[in-house]
Amino acid sequence: MLAGKGFKHVYNVSGGIKAWHAKTAIGPQDLGMTLFSGKESPLDVLTVAYSLEQGLQEFYVTMEQEAKNAAVKDLFAKLSEIEVKHQMSIYTAYCDISDTQLSKEAFEKTVEVKALEGGLSTREYLELFNPDLTSETDVISLAMSIEAQALDLYQRVSFKIENQASREIINKIANEEKVHLASLAKLMDSL
Repeated sequence: MLAGKGFKHVYNVSGGIKAWHAKTAIGPQDLGMTLFSGKESPLDVLTVAYSLEQGLQEFYVTMEQEAKNAAVKDLFAKLSEIEVKHQMSIYTAYCDISDTQLSKEAFEKTVEVKALEGGLSTREYLELFNPDLTSETDVISLAMSIEAQALDLYQRVSFKIENQASREIINKIANEEKVHLASLAKLMDSL
């Protein structure tokens, strides 16, 4: 992966992943890849990315409604708001490059939510991570896991996408996922 990103010398230090004893990415290497054929136009990439954000935002709204703890409810509401902002960023990028201007409502009608960010469904995330939905740290850990899976998916997709402009959009979205992860880490540190 590093060599593909232009690094000329890659070293395996102290055993690499074999020496790692913390959590790692889950699922098969092609997890979520079926969402992208590799031939997407920039507009197609933005539509799929929007659908992933929308799926995660709806997940957070559902979890907010189900949560019993007030602090956890507030946390899910905050996470939902973050996803709405990311959706707006993607919609704005879509409008910037589209020849036809669609209202947000019309654009959302073209979006089909198949999975959350990272390529899994709500049920799959809950079964894999089995979080304690009364614990703020478990909720943030779940959100961080989802964002990390999304970052991983977007980075893998960037190698598959043939159109250079589409690849650049995927890489920009991946970088935004890094910012989301950093924000969640600060939130975790504040607890």
